[in-house]
Amino acid sequence: MRTIEWLTETNEVQLIDQRQIPGCLEYLRIHNASEMADAIRSMAIRGAPALGVAGAFGVALEALAGRNLDETEFILKVNNAAQLLTASRPTAVNLAWGVKRITTILDDSFLDQEQKIEKIVQTARDMAEEDIATNLRMAEFGASLIDDGDTIITHCNTGSLAAVDWGTALGVIRYAHEHGKRIKLLVDETRPRFQGGRLTAWECQQYGIPFEVITDNMSGYFLRRGEVQKVFFGADRVTANGDVINKVGTYMLSLAAHTNHVPVYPVFPLSTLDVNIASGDLVPIEERDGEEVTGVSYAGESVFPAGVVVRNPAFDVTPHELITALVTDRGICYPPFSHNLPQFIYNSTSGR
Repeated sequence: MRTIEWLTETNEVQLIDQRQIPGCLEYLRIHNASEMADAIRSMAIRGAPALGVAGAFGVALEALAGRNLDETEFILKVNNAAQLLTASRPTAVNLAWGVKRITTILDDSFLDQEQKIEKIVQTARDMAEEDIATNLRMAEFGASLIDDGDTIITHCNTGSLAAVDWGTALGVIRYAHEHGKRIKLLVDETRPRFQGGRLTAWECQQYGIPFEVITDNMSGYFLRRGEVQKVFFGADRVTANGDVINKVGTYMLSLAAHTNHVPVYPVFPLSTLDVNIASGDLVPIEERDGEEVTGVSYAGESVFPAGVVVRNPAFDVTPHELITALVTDRGICYPPFSHNLPQFIYNSTSGR
């Protein structure tokens, strides 16, 4: 199930509109960077790996649209698109990474404008294929941490919908399930947008993974009772010391797991690692519209009194001290992360 793909016949991007799941499976056609930025802001597409590819595709669409411009106008058009896309969700580092990987092609003085456009489009399409291969490597590494009979709690949505295909943490769980391990998943609903209850539960149904839905504040109950053996979740950014920035609620889940001696495993590609930031305290946290919180009803009535003031941070920081190991596409990294993560980066850049 591909979340996002480039349509070669029409030079459009097709993506699953995740706002419509689980009610129906609908697709959006994206024609330019502005439409892609709108899709990202409205969370029609979300998830760190998917956003990296979405950003690359958005720049590629704009490059194609500017092929008849002179060089100065062309470069300005592409760079403006890059800025627009990067700003659409500032916390998720994969988005900026994907955009930057494409815009660096503009600096290649050996290519003329048409060759740059061709390389931009091809690189963006290659990134989509690379994402699938990357996720499968993570799935294999992460599945080695899952034992037959485990019950696992996961947070937010980290499956195919969060990537081009397979995903991060849910990709690990799916891989273990498809390779014969008997597992059960506790899917927390993940307020305020219910990515767990809407998206992860829907994906588990598609893949036949046994699961039960719980509210976010039930995690501690099941962890303390000894009903959970592992916690897996994704990451939107990981800093140089191993702090993990992820969907809000991850910190509380990790605290409860750590207190009850349950292993905590973030799963992410190395493109999510931001070595330029020392710790999670330095990462800008996106605050979203309070309507996401107040726009729910119970028995047909609004849950909240009119006019309430709402805080709605989209992410929180899980300190590295709460994390058992980091699952990456280059293997499993154990503490101390500030010492061991650089070796993973070196192996990645050296091709080993």
